[in-house]
Amino acid sequence: MGCCSSASSAAQSSKREWKPLEDRSCTDIPWLLLFILFCIGMGFICGFSVATGAAARLVSGYDSYGNICGQKNAKLEAIPNSGMDHTHRKYVFFLDPCNLDLINRKIKSVALCVAACPRQELKTLSDVQKFAEINGSALCSYSLKPSEYTTSSKAPVLCPKLPVPASAPIPFFHRCAPVNISCYAKFAEALITFVSDNSVLHRLISGVMTSKEIILGLCLLSLVLSMILMVIIRYISRILVWILTILVILGSLGGTGVLWWLYAKQRKSPKEAVIPEQLQIAEDNLRALLIYAIAATVFTVILFLIMLVMRKRVALTIALFHVAGKVFIHLPLLVFQPFWTFFALVLFWVYWIMTLLFLGTTGSAVQNDQGFVEFRVSGPLQYMWWYHVVGLIWISEFILACQQMTVAGAVVTYYFTRDKRNLPFAPILASVNRLIRYHLGTVAKGSFIITLVKIPRMILMYIHSQLKGKENACARCVLKSCICCLWCLEKCLNYLNQNAYTATAINSTNFCTSAKDAFVILVENALRVAAINTVGDFMLFLGKVLIVCSTGLAGIMLLNYQQDYTVWVLPLIIVCLFAFLVAHCFLSIYEMVVDVLFLCFAIDTKYNDGSPGREFYMDKVLMEFVENSRKAMKEAGKGGVADARELKPMASGASSA
Repeated sequence: MGCCSSASSAAQSSKREWKPLEDRSCTDIPWLLLFILFCIGMGFICGFSVATGAAARLVSGYDSYGNICGQKNAKLEAIPNSGMDHTHRKYVFFLDPCNLDLINRKIKSVALCVAACPRQELKTLSDVQKFAEINGSALCSYSLKPSEYTTSSKAPVLCPKLPVPASAPIPFFHRCAPVNISCYAKFAEALITFVSDNSVLHRLISGVMTSKEIILGLCLLSLVLSMILMVIIRYISRILVWILTILVILGSLGGTGVLWWLYAKQRKSPKEAVIPEQLQIAEDNLRALLIYAIAATVFTVILFLIMLVMRKRVALTIALFHVAGKVFIHLPLLVFQPFWTFFALVLFWVYWIMTLLFLGTTGSAVQNDQGFVEFRVSGPLQYMWWYHVVGLIWISEFILACQQMTVAGAVVTYYFTRDKRNLPFAPILASVNRLIRYHLGTVAKGSFIITLVKIPRMILMYIHSQLKGKENACARCVLKSCICCLWCLEKCLNYLNQNAYTATAINSTNFCTSAKDAFVILVENALRVAAINTVGDFMLFLGKVLIVCSTGLAGIMLLNYQQDYTVWVLPLIIVCLFAFLVAHCFLSIYEMVVDVLFLCFAIDTKYNDGSPGREFYMDKVLMEFVENSRKAMKEAGKGGVADARELKPMASGASSA
């Protein structure tokens, strides 16, 4: 289970052929057993919460006296109003639904079981009494009869806060929730501390609600653009780099120009005969346009400088991009890999959230200081949610690692098959089969290492947020430095893990041996890694920027027609974030393919030289690239040292070819 290897294993490593093995063996079995035991523990937490009645309390809801709505209840000792028959009262109603306890994340209000939710606003106690008489749904405390709603002196305390907002039951969870979003706006105001004017947040939320159709349409547009870009990558990968470069230049210039044009146009527009609310919205939009225009200008200048510095190395990526395009042509199921991964993550996250909600309602009934019932877990079981949080990170990383191993296995099969006509019927499915049969333990170990780094970083981030404004400058600097270092370590381990999965897909070795072998290959080709990965990742980043800019530009043009009555700062941010996430999900698969191809290429040039018996596995495009690099290096050596140093990393590994 450790990462130490003996001299004999090192000798065996040097003798390996470095090509996909037909006879495979299971790797990292102890870690697979550990992962299975951990998952059993996650199942125990869910089963425990369901067995203790948490599922019924979560789905059906319960009142402040421990009674579950929609059923008969047993009497709880020393707790009044418990043990009531709520068979006909199926909904939970809060007397003051907007009274939120942000620290404990719950509603600070008396909860009752009622027969129906008030669908219309009730302004007076007479309206509450009439609603009870017509619908048979008493909205005041159980101790108060409907006939006493307007006569009893206790009615203002025992009845809901007036006016009672119109509400509707939440599907599947039987809670009466206010239809108006004002409560949610107040909740957001308390969370977002940088908003000093509450009206600003109300205008932002109203902007989102007003533009929801446009937001959905733009999100769909970003999905379509990502799919189109993936198809384009498959067929024009040879000129993709230059096309992306030109489009990003035009897009950044066009977007910056449009922003400055809209700012100038709106600034010169007349402000007479405008109501104060519309004038405030116009000022907010003008300020947002100025910020966007300045940010776009700075971004464009930085982008141009980076592209100017990296222009000589763009050619190094074209060959791998071209081969990656061929991979997608031969392995079309790779395009759908993000969907399966996202589907698996969503299923797990839904299960995780449901179990977390179960944990919030599990335990024994305890009477609090106000005389109401709360359900609490005592003893060691009260720390189950820590185990549950670790499970969220580890299993999520495990699912992502399974995607990396699947992609690596399929690309490795493609690369090391000399005759592409003899590829398996479905290399992706064959890779999934190998993963499940042999390498789940390796994936479990790799994902656990990422979890070990991610948990301390999250703890430090939580401490930093809790101490915000209280710690001194030195402590704040130390915390941020530790968080930054852990983030960098996590990124490095992620990259090493991905290459370790590739080595496992090739040689069927355990995680530590594969990580060591991959690390040695990467160190020997450090300049290649810097050149190809930097330029390749940058080109894919340009693809993401292109999708975000296109979606954002479409959003600006559409939302510009609503500028008189909508603050479109937040809708545009939501659309751009979603567009970036969608583009990242799709292009990350292409990035994985390029990284796997690079490691296979480095292994190929190290252990083969093109001579009989040691023929290259690489594609003809890569062979031409190696030869062209050798010739260019010789010519550059005559003309200048700088150019020779620029080309040397790509030719050094193939000098014996």
